[in-house]
Amino acid sequence: TARRRRPWPALLAAAGMSLLLLLYVVVAGRGGVALIATGEPIAVGLGAAVLVLPALGLWLLAREWWLAVEVQRMADELAATGGLPVDDLPRRPSGRIDRAAADAAFPAARAAVEAAPEDWGAWYRLAFAYDAARDRRRARAALRTAARLRRAERRAGRRAGRAAG
Repeated sequence: TARRRRPWPALLAAAGMSLLLLLYVVVAGRGGVALIATGEPIAVGLGAAVLVLPALGLWLLAREWWLAVEVQRMADELAATGGLPVDDLPRRPSGRIDRAAADAAFPAARAAVEAAPEDWGAWYRLAFAYDAARDRRRARAALRTAARLRRAERRAGRRAGRAAG
């Protein structure tokens, strides 16, 4: 039987890294503000440049946590309809998915997206096929596409509901 993964270690690691980034933002932000407060043109320029990195860090952090929440919402919705991807690929003794099996299962997920490119559920399952094949960059891109399509579908549903009501 497959072991059920516990999300807590990954969630705690993400929360810890987020807290470290927030600490960096506070320290760098204070330094940037202190430089700007000197009133010296070069210091003001450096202070403004120093503030760009914390702002970028906060934006990226918010974006990643938003995606995590969206992925969980999609998973809950797919679980309710029986559409979650099944984790039945063979594993190595280390627990990692067998690469050859992941590569063999991938074409079916890709074909589902090609057959229904507007189906966010197909994109979600493709993301997990990419992840099983260890292509994390494409997995994240597919999850972002799934989230975008789901948002568009929900907006269209709300518009249709308002038009009918």
